[in-house]
Amino acid sequence: MLIRRELPADAAAVRAVTAAAFAGAPYSAPPVEPDGAPGEATLVGLLRADPCWIPELAFVACTGGDVVGHVVCTRARVGDAPALVLGPLSVHPEQQGSGVGSALVHTVLGAADALREPLVVLVGDPAYYSRFGFVPAPELGVEPDDPALARFFQVRPLAAYEPSLRGRFESPAPFAVLEAMAARHGV
Repeated sequence: MLIRRELPADAAAVRAVTAAAFAGAPYSAPPVEPDGAPGEATLVGLLRADPCWIPELAFVACTGGDVVGHVVCTRARVGDAPALVLGPLSVHPEQQGSGVGSALVHTVLGAADALREPLVVLVGDPAYYSRFGFVPAPELGVEPDDPALARFFQVRPLAAYEPSLRGRFESPAPFAVLEAMAARHGV
């Protein structure tokens, strides 16, 4: 397996892997485009087109030249301070459980740390993400932007983290755009 930065030519493969990874998952976002792909596939495209996108924090995992996984961190905020949000993390179903997801998370966290980012936020399964140093967000004084997701709302402090970095999390605009698209589709 090779992990490298995402290239513009990877966009279609990333969409396909993201759609496959989230297809039928009980926690996936509803489809909002005619192809019926889960909302996470749409979200990656919306993030890529937004100023929140940080090319240095978008990675693909490849085996045999094929994209089999993807991860991205984009610009978010906690209170008045910059932070990152991790996700979507996508691994093709045929590769799930083989370490691709773990390798992608380690890679993006290392890259974020090298860029002197202070904090990474995500919504995900605590049993999975705790192995990467994620802790419940309230432990560090970070409030979710959606209280309904509080149980899954986690943070990972990096080397540049300062304990004064506290407050309400603000996700990048594409997350709200996806919600609005879903509402228009009645889902």
